[in-house]
Amino acid sequence: MYRRVQVTARRAERRNPHKLAVLAAVAAVAAFEPAMAWAEEAARQLPETVVSASRIPVLSEAVGSAVTVITAEELERRQVRVVSDVLRDVPGLAVSRSGGVGTFTQVRIRGAEANQTLVIIDGVEVNNPAGGSEFDLATLLANDIERIEVLRGPQSALYGSDAIGGVINIITKKGPGRGVEVGASGEYGSFNSYQVSGNAKVGFADVISAALSVARLETDGISAADEDNGNHENDGAENLTINAKVNIKPTDFLELEFSGRRVDSTTEFDGFVGGIGAVDADRTTESEQTYGKAEAKLTLFDGIWEHIGRATYTREFDENFSNDVETSESKGRKVKVGYQTNVIFETPLLGDFFETEDVVEAAHALTFAVERENDSVVSTSAFTNVDREVETTSYIGEYRLDLFERLFLSGSVRHDDNDKLFDDTTTFRTTAAYLHEETGTRLHGSYGTGVKNPTIFELFGFAANFVGNPNLDPERSRGWDVGVEQSFFGGDVLVDATYFDNRIEDLILGAGNTAINLDGTTEIHGVELTGRAEVLPGLSLLGAYTYTMTEDPQGNDLVRRAKHIASANANYAFEVFDRRGNVNFGVDYNGPQKDFAFDAAFNRSIVDLDGYLLLNASADFEVLPGVAVFARGENLLNQDYQEVLSFGTPGIAVYAGVRAKLGPYQFED
Repeated sequence: MYRRVQVTARRAERRNPHKLAVLAAVAAVAAFEPAMAWAEEAARQLPETVVSASRIPVLSEAVGSAVTVITAEELERRQVRVVSDVLRDVPGLAVSRSGGVGTFTQVRIRGAEANQTLVIIDGVEVNNPAGGSEFDLATLLANDIERIEVLRGPQSALYGSDAIGGVINIITKKGPGRGVEVGASGEYGSFNSYQVSGNAKVGFADVISAALSVARLETDGISAADEDNGNHENDGAENLTINAKVNIKPTDFLELEFSGRRVDSTTEFDGFVGGIGAVDADRTTESEQTYGKAEAKLTLFDGIWEHIGRATYTREFDENFSNDVETSESKGRKVKVGYQTNVIFETPLLGDFFETEDVVEAAHALTFAVERENDSVVSTSAFTNVDREVETTSYIGEYRLDLFERLFLSGSVRHDDNDKLFDDTTTFRTTAAYLHEETGTRLHGSYGTGVKNPTIFELFGFAANFVGNPNLDPERSRGWDVGVEQSFFGGDVLVDATYFDNRIEDLILGAGNTAINLDGTTEIHGVELTGRAEVLPGLSLLGAYTYTMTEDPQGNDLVRRAKHIASANANYAFEVFDRRGNVNFGVDYNGPQKDFAFDAAFNRSIVDLDGYLLLNASADFEVLPGVAVFARGENLLNQDYQEVLSFGTPGIAVYAGVRAKLGPYQFED
């Protein structure tokens, strides 16, 4: 098991700290000790662990950056089927979807662009080199997800390019240490939509565990082009997702992990006409996404020295059709290999120096890593034929220091040795957190620099109306945040207020039929407020609010970033005749925002989009042991709104279904 977590757990037991949000990340800790019985015990004892805020897992109290964790339990209570829906509740995030379920979906963190957000699934970076170096969240289903971590602020020192805004880290479910369990779910609802899913998990003698999940979603959808503009042809979507994970621990000091994910999707969408906007058209994209990882971890000297080798593979193949005739196809591929070594140890600090009779222990973690990444794009159409690749070698160092069991510091630096397309870059990041247990107060802050390399599309172009610019410079950012977290009533109430500031230079923007670096600085700043409360047994409340100000060098607001975004959620879990039930209500508010409009010659102007309020509700009840029925309603106020100018959004919708779970059943020794 990860030594730092083990040591801090012993300290937490000695000092009986104030109540924290326990086990939003049990799966991350359990990855180092797969025994199911131990994991259940850890769920009751260990503080929350975060795996994305550092090159090693750290306790939440030691994280200086702003991070939000969403657990599998929360996803189930809210009956989330598409991950982008729950991201609307995360402070600092703005979600834009160009139509109904399955259509192009972008997420922007703290005002940064969508391709400045890095998305990771089970350690695999899934941003598509052929898709503007961003990840389309339209195809990401939630059925097999164990936890989601949203890390905000520049993280290039940890993750390199694509992380100016932050990181969305997704961890899928793994198998138990021992035993077997299976589950299945099915639902039907509005827009002739259905989703079925199944999963199986098995573990043998704490040595090998495996998990397999399959999900299928189909919907007739709505018109991607807004129906209010006279568009009535529905645009449907299909999605088949298969995810597998295998963990092997042949000895106490060696761990192996293999994971793979395949997504086959078909999405219908509409056309776009300058001066009008989105219009009905018979267009379809068929997509194949394949992700894989192989990792080996060797731990020596009772957890002091770790060696990790990892290889990951990302491939997305898209075919575009118009009236059943193929118009273009593209293949984006990312291959990454790396080695990381961690040294984790403690040293005593002399009591005389700190004017105390006690010996104070300081905990240290030193990390060095090297990575080699190859991104390639192959794109063909009637207008262009592109076959390009970019290679980067990166060197990463990080140092973590924990003092007095309440002061947590970190510093990291990264050097990216790029190929000849653009200059090498060096980024850094530092964080600090201070825990004052006596008053239930935690202070946190971070400062970092970020970089976003030009995409292959921006450099070389592969569209009829776009010419690449090989002279583009990388986008660069400087960002910081500072906040205070305060607990009340023994931890039953927790609030956090964070101020953030991000400055981006050389922002890449479309200009005419090409892309250019904007002269000057794009300024972004704002405030994030979050709160949670355990009001009564079984009744919990969550809330978030974000105020964001953006301004490009010309003094314009950045598009699709509302100044005011807020959410609230109330959940009540209960039992009737020893049968469990749950009721959940959620509200999402997105204030007025800007978007681009294009005239007949595709000259661009900025227009206003109205704000909107979404009300969702869900309920489930266990009718038999392990069998529950459920129902939910979305957009219950039947709001008519647009997230992208001229593109429609679903009205009121209702769904109902049943789910079943058998196990876990233990094997006899």
